[in-house]
Amino acid sequence: MKYVIITGGVMSGLGKGITAASVGRILKNRGYRITAVKIDPYLNIDAGTMNPAQHGEVFVLKDGGEVDLDLGNYERFLDIELTSSHNITTGKVYRTVIEKERRGDFLGETVQIIPHITDQIKLSIRQAAEEEFSDGTQADICLVEVGGTVGDIESMPFLEAVRQMRGELPEHDYVLIHVTLIPKDTMGDLKTKPTQHSIKALRELGLYADIIVGRCERPISAQTKRKISAFCDLPQSGVISAATVPDIYEVPMEMEKEGLADALAKHLNLDQPQVDTSWYRLVTKEYTNRVTVAIVSKYGIEDVYISIKEALKHAGRALSIEVKIVWLDAERYEKCQLKDYDGILIPGGFGIRGIEGKIGAIQFARESNVPFLGLCLGFQLCVIEYARNVLGIADATSEEFGEGTHVIALLPEQEGLTELGGTMRLGDYTAEIKDGTLAMKLYGQKMITERHRHRYEANPQYISKLEKAGLIFSSMNKNRMESAELPTHPFFFATQFHPEFKSRPTKPSPPYVGFVEACRANKLTK
Repeated sequence: MKYVIITGGVMSGLGKGITAASVGRILKNRGYRITAVKIDPYLNIDAGTMNPAQHGEVFVLKDGGEVDLDLGNYERFLDIELTSSHNITTGKVYRTVIEKERRGDFLGETVQIIPHITDQIKLSIRQAAEEEFSDGTQADICLVEVGGTVGDIESMPFLEAVRQMRGELPEHDYVLIHVTLIPKDTMGDLKTKPTQHSIKALRELGLYADIIVGRCERPISAQTKRKISAFCDLPQSGVISAATVPDIYEVPMEMEKEGLADALAKHLNLDQPQVDTSWYRLVTKEYTNRVTVAIVSKYGIEDVYISIKEALKHAGRALSIEVKIVWLDAERYEKCQLKDYDGILIPGGFGIRGIEGKIGAIQFARESNVPFLGLCLGFQLCVIEYARNVLGIADATSEEFGEGTHVIALLPEQEGLTELGGTMRLGDYTAEIKDGTLAMKLYGQKMITERHRHRYEANPQYISKLEKAGLIFSSMNKNRMESAELPTHPFFFATQFHPEFKSRPTKPSPPYVGFVEACRANKLTK
């Protein structure tokens, strides 16, 4: 197993995750099997109880792990499925070590950060790296992204652990990539001083960068690379530009041009087989049409719904349709605005704020024959809207929102729970699709597997009434409703699951493909 360690300096949010994913894609294009680990230095066990408006999207893995959004990028770039062991947090590490101490594993020892915490970190990395894929094979190379910024107190044990790894691994089984910011001044010149200070902070921890990736607005000139090379004590070929590009999926291609593959091959003693360029052809495919989709949400931060954005992009590429997204505040938008869009999407979420605005948008889409896609909460709200405005149950609502007629009810297994972390209906569940439905047309198969993250469901007591009134529940997991649709509508489809979590550039999600195609048809009829 070879390890590529990715650290970051100067400031957070530079794109370490995209850098790591791009490194993996470059290596995958050369035939290597890649896996990835994301280290998050926060004390939370996982990302499940965090506010997405502060931390970004909570991505859900196949085993139900609620993790950082970077693991979503890894899965999309690398065409792999990861498990919760691939997200290491301070909370997980300390809990495991404390459990071992209580069990008596360290009898006679004083349990300390070094070696006990750092040993556990290294063990967790190794176990994740060696975890088998579904076909029984193992990865050749493991990417390890250390979250946070060099100098953060929270990251110290993790940085010490990866420092120790260099001494424990053979010479060509370890490479460290440091991602830094290279800003421009008022004259437009790129400044290297922040990078110099970041490398200095790295060295003070005993870590040495083999490759520097400089985030910048435009490619770094040869002169600037020579300066970084001289001050940071590495070859000029090890200084890689990571300039801003129109689409994140183009980053691997730009890094190829910068010579990153050659630098990695040198440090890891890799063969350089013929490159599979199909990924680059896919992500540079030209669009022939454009549609505009309104996403009605209560969060004004796009990173909350990054998987939805990417799934729309994947579907658009498959159809040569550029999807422009307009974000509408569920509490403030005017209903008359909705007529301007080719399709309407209601994403998942929690809490009562903005609910009535979302229900209003669903009603507009249903009555105006505008393509509609509802996801998780969007599925539940389409049931509520239909119960109110078609069945005539004026007080129809969800048990989550308080008093009324609960056409959406708490899942039975959620009753009486005292802990909220990791207790929702999470991860992969199968569903059986009814013949002759839109769901069957989209998926083209009887059984599907999709990922979930919810506590509430369509109340079984009202299913027959809703179906008699025309709402079709087109897929089920045993007695649980997984999707709903209207056969008389051009495209009205909602899912209790999150199909965006399994969408890939090379394999777009079927509901998203159908939705984008319907948006194009709607635009042509306007």
